[in-house]
Amino acid sequence: MDATELTVYRTACTSALASKFLSRKDSETLLMIGAGTLAPHLIKAHLTVRPNLKKVIVWNRTADKAKRVIENLQSEGGFEGVSFESNGSLEEVVGLGDIVSCATNSETPLVKGKKLKEGAHLDLVGSFKHSMRECDDEALKRGKVFVDNEAALVEAGELVGAFERGVITKDEIVGDLLELIKGEKNGRTTAEEITVFKSVGSAVVDLLTAQLAYETYMKSH
Repeated sequence: MDATELTVYRTACTSALASKFLSRKDSETLLMIGAGTLAPHLIKAHLTVRPNLKKVIVWNRTADKAKRVIENLQSEGGFEGVSFESNGSLEEVVGLGDIVSCATNSETPLVKGKKLKEGAHLDLVGSFKHSMRECDDEALKRGKVFVDNEAALVEAGELVGAFERGVITKDEIVGDLLELIKGEKNGRTTAEEITVFKSVGSAVVDLLTAQLAYETYMKSH
């Protein structure tokens, strides 16, 4: 596994680990926004931690790319009981997602907070500089926001912009992934609340991901 593959795997595992604490256990629909290298890995990671998922919707600005992700996954097999579909109106399909995972380089908000359903979990993976935003301010205002580590507070475009505009404050960020795992902060506490997870990567998360990968491997052998 080369460095790029390791980064992709780490990112997907991080999202899945956060989802384990933040998404509803009875989540049935996953919306994947973006059809790049990360998309299939994020889909498989979320399906692993939330086996009740029954539908996966892939949306991308270029519809053919979304279809290609689905075709490749279906050719791999191993997704019995899960239906796949692609695209449609993003504003309409956002409201269907129990889990909404974003992996794009968008500089304009794709996820509109008012469209998120009650109880949704929003997983933000793509933005890594101040000019990038995968969701609007309303999504952050409605959500219970967690990060993978403190670097997200100064690197993630959604958060930095929201702080500057006075939409939310740093004190309103509920906690980080390590605090969730240790039980120092509570993740999801009701079926109705919206949760948001923003990841940017860190050495601690790398270690947690390696541990998760090892435990997953041992369980399957």
